[in-house]
Amino acid sequence: MKSYGEDVFSEKAILKHMPKSVATKLIATMREGKPLDPSIADEVAHGMKDWAIENGATHFTHWFQPMTGGTAEKHDAFLEPSGPAQAVQRFYGKNLIGGETDASSFPSGGLRSTFEARGYTAWDPTSPAFIKRHENGATLCIPTAFCAYTGAALDMKTPLLRSIQAVSKATERLMKKFKKPKAHVSITLGAEQEYFLIDRSFYLKRPDLLQTGRTVFGAAPAKHQQLDDHYFGAIRPRIIKFMTEVEERLWKLGIPAKTRHNEVAPAQFELAPMFEDINLAVDHNMLIMEVLRQTAEANGLVCLLHEKPFEGVNGSGKHCNWSIAYGGRNLLSPGDNPRDNAIFLTFLSAIIRAVDLHSDLLRMSTAGAGNDHRLGGNEAPPAIISIFLGDELTAVMKEIETGHAEKKTGRTAMKIGVDTMPPIPRDATDRNRTSPFAFTGNKFEFRTPGSSQNCAMSQMVLNTIVAESIDAICDKLDAAGGDFNEELQKLLQRLIRKHKRILFSGDGYGREWPKEAEARGLPNLRNTSEAIEPLKSAANVALFSRYGVLSEGEMASRHEIAAEDYRSRVLIEGKVSLEIARSMIRPVVADEFSRLATAIGRASRDGLKVGIAGLRALSLKLGAGLDDLHVKCERVEKAVAKEQPAAILREMASLRKTVDKLEGLVDDGKWPLPKYREMLFIY
Repeated sequence: MKSYGEDVFSEKAILKHMPKSVATKLIATMREGKPLDPSIADEVAHGMKDWAIENGATHFTHWFQPMTGGTAEKHDAFLEPSGPAQAVQRFYGKNLIGGETDASSFPSGGLRSTFEARGYTAWDPTSPAFIKRHENGATLCIPTAFCAYTGAALDMKTPLLRSIQAVSKATERLMKKFKKPKAHVSITLGAEQEYFLIDRSFYLKRPDLLQTGRTVFGAAPAKHQQLDDHYFGAIRPRIIKFMTEVEERLWKLGIPAKTRHNEVAPAQFELAPMFEDINLAVDHNMLIMEVLRQTAEANGLVCLLHEKPFEGVNGSGKHCNWSIAYGGRNLLSPGDNPRDNAIFLTFLSAIIRAVDLHSDLLRMSTAGAGNDHRLGGNEAPPAIISIFLGDELTAVMKEIETGHAEKKTGRTAMKIGVDTMPPIPRDATDRNRTSPFAFTGNKFEFRTPGSSQNCAMSQMVLNTIVAESIDAICDKLDAAGGDFNEELQKLLQRLIRKHKRILFSGDGYGREWPKEAEARGLPNLRNTSEAIEPLKSAANVALFSRYGVLSEGEMASRHEIAAEDYRSRVLIEGKVSLEIARSMIRPVVADEFSRLATAIGRASRDGLKVGIAGLRALSLKLGAGLDDLHVKCERVEKAVAKEQPAAILREMASLRKTVDKLEGLVDDGKWPLPKYREMLFIY
């Protein structure tokens, strides 16, 4: 494909626009994460500028990911005055490597005071620069980290990069024990993105969608997803046009968008890219969400990335497929010989230990007001974190634990590192859609993250806890001193026995699972308020500090930001629901009630008997609904005034029942909000 990557400052572009010696150093940094030689900054900047201008760019920006959940950019022109009415286009190494931006209005969680406005961006050379195009030109975007004057991380990228370094060092340490030569560690991610599309005309008539991203009112239509006819169905022409344009834009940005299809709910779809280096994959996912929104708008549509925009149908997630490689070999692929099997089983055991000990942190990484509506329903994993391995691997782990062969496998007892041990099948597992953390052949699929979330947080946590677990295994092996294979066998046995409670192959949607999980001692952090508490745990603070991923202050800041974000979003939803109910719903219902009362009075005066009973019955329902609406609006208002999220959500849910019931009673032509049967099926 000629257009693929044409808007990326790729290795090909680097070699074309700068001296070979400079290009070689930069490419080594991009490929292997080697420290960048600062002496080449000016030449890199010059070559990058020439390439950008050739591609229509007039400005550059340091593109970063603040703790708002989105991205940020401040554009500066290449233009510099060179004399009266004269100018040249320049871009210096200092402009490339770092920048200063006003950080006063970005969330900091107490890391800096509001009056301390300075924030600094630092170039991330491992993620290539790219060009964003718009109707009137183009901008060179340089992926950067974002920090405070003190060096504290104010963004999502910096902790992710730190966590990559942590898990890479731990992996190198463990592979050394298997007598493997030092090699590059690569953490990969494939982030599947789910989303909804609705016609823009409907969106503009829904204040709740405009303000909150979800519908706070809306009765379920007679038909929605019960027939499963939308899932993988034929894609409508308007949508395939949209998807094609999205893919064309993504391919130019070097984003390997691979799969597109209808999802389960009507008007719901999915885009899945191929695996990439985790840092680049996170950057690309942020661009994917932006391109989805912009392309939808250009096609008279709106892309909804909220986790639960429509009550009663499936919500949207962001399934994060995580894996780790050493020297180009996937460590989560069993391999063809006993030694490879031993490495695979060791890393698998390390991950099992990590998830069991730190499931609270994984749940924390997916906390959010939107995701609270999605998790735990018959559509998404429950808030309880567990691991699914599949029948084959579960049997293997049991054999290691007990030292006895499973009869149905026909094998001898599993012995680590012994040449007679048979190879482990590469993909001997079914999929479990109800599992939050499932092994799927050569990777783990973390299904809990929400569709709107920056997956940097969940991947940062996963990297860090796996690094700690790998190091714990290495520490035990260092202290053992006996035969390596025998000591490893005993260690893995102990690990499986201790942490097998996290393994669950059953139905995560089942009513019995929460009870069983509680009996196993697994945490069930049901909402955001509960889920973010692990950020305050002394043990968790010590863990992240030990690996240099987050300091105590940075942990505290993220708790404060998450709590404030949750409170603010729920408050906004409460105020929006109150405004809609009082200024849009109540007048229409009152008019309908008044019209019926007038009709009943006129019919009575005229002595009509036919139809009076029906009018009176409907009038009574509308009158009762009006009274109920008044009472419940008062309750929502009191909860909003007290700024109590739990109370607001409870009273909103009660108010919704009343409004949704009234929707079925009022004249369809007079109902002020587009209905679900319109938004979900007319696009």
